[in-house]
Amino acid sequence: MIHANCRARLTADDFDFIVRALSVKTRDSLSLEQLLVEEDTRDSLLEHDTLAAAILDSPERLNISPHLFFYVLCRRVLKDTPVSSREATDYIASLLEGFSRTAQLTSPDPSHPVELRYVTDMMLALQRATPHEAFLLRAHIANYTLFISGIFAENIGKRAQRGAPDISFYEAVGRSNFQAAAQHRDAHKLGLEKIYRELADGFRDVRLALNDLADRLLHLERQPTPLFG
Repeated sequence: MIHANCRARLTADDFDFIVRALSVKTRDSLSLEQLLVEEDTRDSLLEHDTLAAAILDSPERLNISPHLFFYVLCRRVLKDTPVSSREATDYIASLLEGFSRTAQLTSPDPSHPVELRYVTDMMLALQRATPHEAFLLRAHIANYTLFISGIFAENIGKRAQRGAPDISFYEAVGRSNFQAAAQHRDAHKLGLEKIYRELADGFRDVRLALNDLADRLLHLERQPTPLFG
């Protein structure tokens, strides 16, 4: 399961990077470290243009976690869209972090891997799933289609020219599965109902924002070396 937890998983190196990036003078560091303990202050600092610039303009590999990297970049492209809540941003950043590990592309439950490489395979699996399995599958389908259509839109376009589903297919499937997952009682128990509804309503807005992120900032389809580590 993907949860909105990038902000909760920031590391000591992340906080050190944030402090160094935002401290104008050395004597400011201690006060910034103290402020980072407060969630509201932390969230505000994570949206600072100076922090985003420090990440984007670094000529070297960054000594930060993917959680900080993806959250700052996602917040940058999403905060002025209809999907503007920090919780939704955190969820999408967690999604990118999770799907950056290729095992997540094949199964909604890494502890019980199942070879589900195509959306059609996942949709067929729904027909024989228990209610709980159906919830996991719907959430996975929604997440998968958002990731693929957001980060690899160019690849989808090329494949569509050869008869594969186009971007509208991924949008429709992703939107409907976020809607269905939001209605499941497990979504309420896990605190995901509101986020799923926000992503269902704004699927296309998020997809376009991720297209922009991939085109201008990530270059995942062409990136030869890691951006952080």
